[in-house]
Amino acid sequence: MQCRICAAEGIEPFLSLGKSPPANNLVPPDNACPQEQSYPLAVCFCPKCTTVQLTFTVPPEVMFSHYLYVTSTTKTFRDHFAAMAKSLSGRFNLSDVSFVIDVGSNDGLLLKCFQGYKVRTLGIEPAKNLAEAANREGVETLNAFLSPSVAGEIAKKHGRADVVTANNVFAHIPAIHDVVKSVRAMLSPQGAFVIEVAYLFDMLSDMTFDLIYHEHLFYYSLTSLCKLLSMHGMEVFDVEHVSSHGGSLRVFVQFRDGPNQVCPSVGEMLSSEKSKGVIKQATYGAFAQKVQEVREELVSYLAELKSEGKRVAAFGYPAKATTLLNFCGISKQYIDYIVDDNPLKQGYLAPGTHIPIVSSSRFREEKPDYVLILAWNFAKEIIEKSAWLREQGVSFIIPLPKPRILHSA
Repeated sequence: MQCRICAAEGIEPFLSLGKSPPANNLVPPDNACPQEQSYPLAVCFCPKCTTVQLTFTVPPEVMFSHYLYVTSTTKTFRDHFAAMAKSLSGRFNLSDVSFVIDVGSNDGLLLKCFQGYKVRTLGIEPAKNLAEAANREGVETLNAFLSPSVAGEIAKKHGRADVVTANNVFAHIPAIHDVVKSVRAMLSPQGAFVIEVAYLFDMLSDMTFDLIYHEHLFYYSLTSLCKLLSMHGMEVFDVEHVSSHGGSLRVFVQFRDGPNQVCPSVGEMLSSEKSKGVIKQATYGAFAQKVQEVREELVSYLAELKSEGKRVAAFGYPAKATTLLNFCGISKQYIDYIVDDNPLKQGYLAPGTHIPIVSSSRFREEKPDYVLILAWNFAKEIIEKSAWLREQGVSFIIPLPKPRILHSA
């Protein structure tokens, strides 16, 4: 295939996860035997620009026109975005004359936090249901896919932004060059573009292969991000490693030769990636082998529990659960039901596996012996919220980086 970033030809996949339905395409309960559309799920490494990316692109409108992931659902992200708004407001001296744009703004959670600092805000959100929810909450949100023409209209109507943020969306967009062009069109010459994106090195080191799904076209290192941005006259001037989504980068970007001095953190991380093999092809073959080993271990353990007559449920249905369950072949044979606190997901069936997604009241009606935590990045919050289950003898299973058991209290 051709690299989406640098157009290099002939790059080959290092890991195939088979065919999978789109991660958030939940199945209505009255359609229990649907002809679900599944797509190839394989990932490759470009040796020229070092970008890791999927081999196949699912049309964005299939995945994002109606979206079920809501940032406000978890306390973890409510706290995360509150802290981010506080940090950026202080760092860039934002006030009532400042303007912040959030790309892929979801239900407006981050912008609501910025409004607490009297900052003027605008969200751009392609999912109609989420854009409507944000507007109802007083967060002005444009229901659109970002493009250079949309960006031009925004700049004309609202002026250029002091800060543009893109949290957990930069990996999702096929036309990524158009996104960077769009940000350039909306950003003040003295402004900052702040990207938060899952970090490739954390995925490799923590074996979180379930982060590979169709919404995530790209898996970025700082090295690959710098190469992409430099193609558009932009530069990274600072980088932070943050804990969200199992390990992410918060990358601070400006126009080349902008007002901010480039921090030592940038060179340090680039050197670290080189020494850790993030930009070497061989690293990815080793990762693929470990993925197979984790699958075998997890399935073997669940099969053993079921053979002993144990009842197993799961907690959380993030998008990454579709990859984990379908690649590992974990179906209703192993998991009785999945609890999720997001009411938009309750009452549906998991894509591919058709395991029912229910509210937490099911735990009291049909107490399991074990709970597999699919939303492993919220494991601490989930376990604290479900302390009563452990008190009643329920054990928790965290699947990655390798299956481990937290036995009952």
